[in-house]
Amino acid sequence: MPRGRPTTSASETSTSAPLKRALSPNSNSNTLTPPARQSKRLKSSPLTSSTTRTTPKKSPYFTKSPSSEPQSEIEAEASGYEDEDASASAISSPPESEEEDDDEEYLSSEEDKKPKRKSKGGSAKKAVTNGKGSTGGGVVAATAKAIMQKGKELWRPGVKSDLAPGEEVFIKLPKARGDGGVRYQEGIIHPNTMLFLGDLKANNDREWLKMHDADYRQSKKDFDAFVEKMTDKMTEIDETIPELPPKDLTFRIYRDIRFSSDPTPYKTHFSVAWSRTGRKGPYAGYYLQIKPSGSFIGGGLWCPEAAPLAAMRKDIDRKSDKLKSVLLDPAMRKEFLSGIFKDDKKAVKAFVEQNKENALKTKPKGYDAENPNISLLRLRNYTIGRKLSDEEVVGPKAPERIAALMATLKPF
Repeated sequence: MPRGRPTTSASETSTSAPLKRALSPNSNSNTLTPPARQSKRLKSSPLTSSTTRTTPKKSPYFTKSPSSEPQSEIEAEASGYEDEDASASAISSPPESEEEDDDEEYLSSEEDKKPKRKSKGGSAKKAVTNGKGSTGGGVVAATAKAIMQKGKELWRPGVKSDLAPGEEVFIKLPKARGDGGVRYQEGIIHPNTMLFLGDLKANNDREWLKMHDADYRQSKKDFDAFVEKMTDKMTEIDETIPELPPKDLTFRIYRDIRFSSDPTPYKTHFSVAWSRTGRKGPYAGYYLQIKPSGSFIGGGLWCPEAAPLAAMRKDIDRKSDKLKSVLLDPAMRKEFLSGIFKDDKKAVKAFVEQNKENALKTKPKGYDAENPNISLLRLRNYTIGRKLSDEEVVGPKAPERIAALMATLKPF
């Protein structure tokens, strides 16, 4: 190899040439190339763009210690944080122009106006649990008082809490009511079931029932267990009654309010019906509902369709003595006809009085107005029943008492 100058690679020549032109004092011009132009040449170079990488985000592990020497303009422009570096160096170095100084003042004033986030440990949040405040402030005390007012509970939509910013209210979902010292027994109505129905009557709305769902489920479970036990007794009393699960015998608690003037969404009682086809069907059946100071037991044919109603009237017209003999039974007169004396007219009058709500005003079609059984033929319902006291529904003696009344209704 001949002696001469040492050869240089193409990459070294291409990368060192722009730097020499920018920093060499022996260049044609006496002044240095502006830093902005130098950085543009460096960025536009194909070799530097492929070999050098800029960190998109500052790493906390490689932060430099603060130094008194300001960062060079070339490094600041190549770092990718021109705006942040400029704002950081504006304090230590004087502004280059009056326009830049005005911009910095405008930016700093805008940042001061922005609300600052509070630290997690800065301000403690006040809480109210179950209507009792953890702090003794006036607002919290007023909030606790509002929780206790009917219709103004904080869990209801639209109720204002009047809490200051940073304050929160925590309301625990109520648990099921305690047994009060009386154990739950399968097949016996517990006093808590009657208490729940009484509370539902006083607070008949969806929000309240959603908050007291635990009480509802506990009461419904208690009633279903009672129905299951009574079904065993009903199959012994009447052989036509099938043994069905409680879901096919009990009625839903939801009311149909589409054509009703009463907007309350729930029934305030639990009810069950036994017949040849459960709670539904064209056959006569047995009915029971429990409610505080409003329990009821009965049986018969309620609001039948046209064909069963016509068959019932035809049977009464031909064999009215059969119905009258059932009404004159001593147990029937004692339990369901207010203990009247053994008299046909009085028994028929007491029976018609119980079914006069939707009776016809005139004679039904196809019958004479002078028919001796016209008072019975005008009826649309053929039912009989009586009210029950709470003592007859709640307690260990209730199933036997209700079963005895159902046996009295069997001939009817």
